[in-house]
Amino acid sequence: MEYLLILIGIVMIGGVIVVPALRRMRGNQEVLQAATRAGDPNAYGFLPPERLDVRLPGPDQQLADVLEEIRRGRDWQPAARLLALTEAGSELRWQRVLTLAGAAAHELAQAPGEGGMWLRTWRVEAPKDPGGAAVHAQFLVARALRDPSSDDFRMIMEEARTVCAEAALLAPGDPVPHITELAVARGLAYRQADFEELWAKVTKLAPQHMGAHLAALPYWSASWHGSQDQAEGWARAAAGSAPERSLLPALPLFAVFEHLPEVNLVRGLYQSAVVSEAIEGARFAVHHAPADHPVLPHVRHLLAWFLVQAERYGEAIEQLRRVDGHVGALPWSLNEDPAVAYVAYRTVAVSGWESQGGTPATLPR
Repeated sequence: MEYLLILIGIVMIGGVIVVPALRRMRGNQEVLQAATRAGDPNAYGFLPPERLDVRLPGPDQQLADVLEEIRRGRDWQPAARLLALTEAGSELRWQRVLTLAGAAAHELAQAPGEGGMWLRTWRVEAPKDPGGAAVHAQFLVARALRDPSSDDFRMIMEEARTVCAEAALLAPGDPVPHITELAVARGLAYRQADFEELWAKVTKLAPQHMGAHLAALPYWSASWHGSQDQAEGWARAAAGSAPERSLLPALPLFAVFEHLPEVNLVRGLYQSAVVSEAIEGARFAVHHAPADHPVLPHVRHLLAWFLVQAERYGEAIEQLRRVDGHVGALPWSLNEDPAVAYVAYRTVAVSGWESQGGTPATLPR
């Protein structure tokens, strides 16, 4: 199945949470096989697979409409108008930039030399448009991170850094170019002092930005320039300093996911203290965060996955019902067919709930 538009952006969020996690997802065959023994998900109000939107993690009709206009007409102007009307500094603007950049990168991968021409035209016809510069920078990061072992990786990342600086000059109050540079910092192996200087720029503009924290987390991980202890400690510190109604208490769950073993040989791993604490932090965050927070669906998707693994099936169904219909998020995006992976886990949640004596009528409300 074709890669998703938004998921290229989500790979940016996870940093290449991707490479080790992809192997973990492929190794979870016992969960996927268990789906064949499940009850009827339709009885729980879930949508059929063909109605799942694989582009986005949650609803954003304006963005969906723009993506459709781009697909039909290859015209950059709807995207420019959308970003111009999206509040600078908001998590929504950051997510929309990711999605548009992912769309262009996906098109280029499908049609080298031709795909994503609307973005190139945007940059030529409106070189001072801060939205176009922000999307271009993220597009370059998306291209580079498709294959970090490529001979062109460093060259593309260097270009991305240049465009990040240009985008920042065009929109001095917008944190998005600096957030994009967090991925560049991973790829170009910034010194810790330089990374922290960049992080200070981000937090000065948007101190509680969940997307920025998700973009920064991989730098501290064992996959890049830190360790499991550093990443988990950094995530816990951010969660501990979070204000009310913030999603930051969910950040340790992403750090745990980043460092899960490729093959789980530990019985009860998902009931362990570390995982349970991260799950509870995420449950607290989703309960108290604003219902329209743009990053909330991302947290719910990952939380549902962990709850299935922890055999907390009723709680998993509660989260799945709140995101059902959109599957453009981790961890489903790590599978070749994200909708199939999502449906399999959703079905396992139903099967597990019913094996414990549950029914649709007895689900927690």
